[in-house]
Amino acid sequence: MANTQREKLIEAISNPEKTWDIIVVGGGATGLGTALDAASRGYKTLLLEQSDFAKGTSSRSTKLVHGGVRYLAQGNIALVKEALYERGLLLKNAPHLVKNEAFIIPVYNWWKSAFYTAGLKIYDLLAGKLSFGPSRRISKEEVAERLPGINLKGLYGGVLYHDGQFDDARLAINLAQTCLEQGGTVLNYVRVTGLLKKGGKISGVVARDIETNKVYQLLGKVVINATGVFVDDLLQLDEPGKKPLVRPSQGIHIVVDSSFMPCADALMIPETDDGRVLFIVPWHGKLLIGTTDTPLNEHSLEPVALEEEIGFVMRTAQKYLTKTLTRRDVRSVFAGLRPLAAPDESSSSTKEISRSHKLIVSESGLVTITGGKWTTYRKMAEDTVDKAIIVSKLPPAKCVTKDIAIHGSEEVRNHDDFLSVYGSDRAAVLKLCAENPEWSKKLHPHFDYIRGEVIWAVRHEMARTVEDVLARRLRALFLDARAAVEMAPVVASLMAKELKRDHSWEEAQVANFNYIAEGYLLMGS
Repeated sequence: MANTQREKLIEAISNPEKTWDIIVVGGGATGLGTALDAASRGYKTLLLEQSDFAKGTSSRSTKLVHGGVRYLAQGNIALVKEALYERGLLLKNAPHLVKNEAFIIPVYNWWKSAFYTAGLKIYDLLAGKLSFGPSRRISKEEVAERLPGINLKGLYGGVLYHDGQFDDARLAINLAQTCLEQGGTVLNYVRVTGLLKKGGKISGVVARDIETNKVYQLLGKVVINATGVFVDDLLQLDEPGKKPLVRPSQGIHIVVDSSFMPCADALMIPETDDGRVLFIVPWHGKLLIGTTDTPLNEHSLEPVALEEEIGFVMRTAQKYLTKTLTRRDVRSVFAGLRPLAAPDESSSSTKEISRSHKLIVSESGLVTITGGKWTTYRKMAEDTVDKAIIVSKLPPAKCVTKDIAIHGSEEVRNHDDFLSVYGSDRAAVLKLCAENPEWSKKLHPHFDYIRGEVIWAVRHEMARTVEDVLARRLRALFLDARAAVEMAPVVASLMAKELKRDHSWEEAQVANFNYIAEGYLLMGS
């Protein structure tokens, strides 16, 4: 296992004379994928993330590895085919985090049944050898059996198809570990505050370690802007006054107990009032319901769900559920931002930056990657590094990520085992817990998480804060915000000992986590 100690990783950026081949700014899916691609080709690679890995959009997805049924309906065949191919590679390279999930579309007349069946047969064909299984029409009786709790009023039948499901933040952490294993350097909590230039061309970055406030000048042959909805922040550093490239759009999810639909299958609602699709997906013992599409005028690291979004998701889901869904039933609500193309001054309309990603090279040589989605992160990374090689005239090297097993990669027989997300690290986590009987104790009576996982997260997964652990190493904040708040003091105490922090650090961490968790709690519930 590669060294994940912060002191060692900081050492790698301490030599002001060192020149990196590629510096990646942004530690979400795109940035981590790009850093892994670059490092695995043999380039001296550095990734810097201002907060924690996957802190933004990359931990707030619908947890699907999919071709995108709605993109098929829009006629975007090339994107769907690419995504289905990448879906197959992800299952092959990270089987501990990605699994085959059955989805059911409920239909209310024979015409819709025929329409969706035909469309999903095309979906199956586009997947080719990497298909997750054939789609088929199913009866009303089978829908009722497979989706207990579904409203049967007016139901004609359903169409069953297969797609992928995964744990987004866990995959991000494993990508960071894989990048380190390939010889790259990745650092969270290091913020890029400026760009170095020589003769009008970018020659590196200025970065500040958030923990120590130390500032570094880091030389690089090419800098890649992979900051998601924050791309304009870096573009402004490059070219002050530049017209914004993106405007954020918010998507939210609510999480409820599985008692509303106690089953292994997922429900896909193909047409909502706002023209999107809505999913009700089993995830880590709960049901994840979303999402929305709300254009915003500003971005933040902690977006908060709007009341109208919460109402829309609950009203839409309720149409398909027999059990009454109330605010009190919502265990957690979270929001994520996706980039929209910024509108022209003469227009108020927005359109989503294509899920087929977009690469832009500034006059200074800054390479910006935007758009795309989790499923296609690897292909986005490949295209970005290919472009960076041309821009910086690096010696060419072929992409090898199709065949790189992601850290933890191991076939999992039981995805319901809470330690299955560690894959091949599972035995090591249990061995660590054997060091100290206290570490085998649960963090909360309603969850399987154990204290040893906190120690593991600090030692091997670069967790630096209570939020890092409870939001992204364990998924407690996303599954049950109140339970996560109850876990926070124990997590802070364990981390303080491990990181050699004092009691005031502990108190500040708990207070900060409680403040963040308020955004995940539904007020009035």
